[in-house]
Amino acid sequence: MKKYTNAHEYVDVEGNVATIGISVKAAEELGDVTYVELPEVGKEVKKGDILCTIESVKSAEDIYAPVSGKVIEVNNELEDNPEIVNEDAENRGWIVKMELSDKSELDGLLDEDPPIEN
Repeated sequence: MKKYTNAHEYVDVEGNVATIGISVKAAEELGDVTYVELPEVGKEVKKGDILCTIESVKSAEDIYAPVSGKVIEVNNELEDNPEIVNEDAENRGWIVKMELSDKSELDGLLDEDPPIEN
């Protein structure tokens, strides 16, 4: 089950594990991604907390946790190849995997990525 936030993060849930990243639209809007600051494995986050930061040639953007939980894995491939976010944002470009602490938070998310407002 894939859900989206108004800020264009996505959450792909399997069981009690959520894979989180940014949507294809968000990656296109950012431009060429040059750096992804990954959180530490074991970090506990609440919905709305800053999860990580993505830097591009255009700007640096904070990525917010769309759900609460504990980071159980990070995509270390992004450290050396941050451009994967641009190439395949919603698959190989995932940022973190989290163990969900409150599945009911998924109810407030969107079923599809909303349009980007300029």
